[in-house]
Parts: sequence; C-alpha cells; structure tokens
Amino acid sequence: MELNTIKPAAGAKKPRRRVGRGIGCGLGKTAGRGHKGQKSRAGGFHKVGFEGGQMPLQRRLPKRGFKSTTAALRAEVTLADLERLAIDEVDLLGLKRSGLVGQRVRQAKVVKAGEIARRVVLRGIAATAGAKAAIEAAGGSVEAAPAAA
Repeated sequence: MELNTIKPAAGAKKPRRRVGRGIGCGLGKTAGRGHKGQKSRAGGFHKVGFEGGQMPLQRRLPKRGFKSTTAALRAEVTLADLERLAIDEVDLLGLKRSGLVGQRVRQAKVVKAGEIARRVVLRGIAATAGAKAAIEAAGGSVEAAPAAA
C-alpha cells in the first residue's frame, strides 16, 4: 500500500447536489424550496426563535432564578471537616492543599455543622457565630478574615 493509492470507501464520497439545473436533475424549477413564502426566497431566513411576529416562547415565559458569577470563588467548610483536618493552624492555602476547597476559591467560611473537639486556629477565614463559639469552646481561636474585595 502506498499513500498515493489510498482511496475512500465505496459510497463514502458523493457529489454535491446541484439544484435548479432543469427537470432532469429532479430538483429543477423551485429547487426543492416549494412554492412562494419566506423560505423560498434568497436570504429569506430569520433568526433563531423567531415565530413570524408572534411573541416568541423565550419571551412568553417568566424569568426565573439567578446564577451567581462569584459562587465558584466562595466555599463553606464544616466543623466536621476541620475535625478531620490534620493541621492546627488553618488558612486558605491549607484548605486548598488538603482538597477541602477548590483551587479557584478566594474566600472560605466555617459553618456550624458537626462537632469539633480539638484546638484549631483559623487565620484569614471567616466563621459563623455558632462555628466561632464552638471553635473557641474547644480551645481554638478565630483571627479576623480580610475584608471582601
């Protein structure tokens, strides 16, 4: 086998259909476009969702919901997660290294879900009032998180 002898499989390549070239081709006269109307004319197509002047579906339905663009930059960490964590001084970099939060996260907050019995120091991480009380009850502390930019 040589590169100059390779051919596509039989029936894989078909010639382009040339329309409007007389009755012999089977697609003469109207060229497969039917009779009259917008779609029969050159340039006679409309934008996606156009319904002939009727109010389109995407405008008839109510708007609903909201998708935050900054949700991926914030994360929540539970007290149970901190209990399992091997480090005592927890900061954002430590949470990223342990895999508790994603690499894109810029702000983390500890929420009161689960229990914590060991001493943990939070640096630059916010905490809810309940989570802060639980951490301090276990002998830990919460250092002020930087202001959100």
